[in-house]
Amino acid sequence: MTETTHTVAFTTERLAKAKEIIARYPEGKQKSALLPLLHLAQEQYGWVSPEVMDYVAGLLNILPIEVYEVASFYTMFHLDPVGKHVIEYCRTGPCCLMGGEDVYGYLKTKLGINTGETTPDGKFTIKEVECLAACGWGPVFQVREKYYMNLTNDKIDEIIDELSKD
Repeated sequence: MTETTHTVAFTTERLAKAKEIIARYPEGKQKSALLPLLHLAQEQYGWVSPEVMDYVAGLLNILPIEVYEVASFYTMFHLDPVGKHVIEYCRTGPCCLMGGEDVYGYLKTKLGINTGETTPDGKFTIKEVECLAACGWGPVFQVREKYYMNLTNDKIDEIIDELSKD
């Protein structure tokens, strides 16, 4: 059996952007570019695999564990492959008190997946996150930078139908 390897590297454009970001920081402080470089990597690959994190560590001349610690701390970074639309739902008290558990249960049933799973067609992943800072408008979830608030089952149907068109 032949083993194939995939070389992890930024595209030419992303590498130029990475170098520009790194250059913003004084010598010896390049680690400060870690978050924006992880964002660049996730834009390119859709998630940040261990190989991608190792590559970022090499660009910054830091230990891979330093990248792993940061990437695993922030829920905005996906450590496993995800669907085209990542639905991050708030699991904290205020959203739950406003019916979040029922609405999120409906979402899972509608998509046929549980938290942390991706639909077979690769369109949706459901991810549980801590507070999305929209407590007065719960239940709430976000897809990329867009918030969906005051969720109901009917709103879930509309949102999923709209996102399915992409």
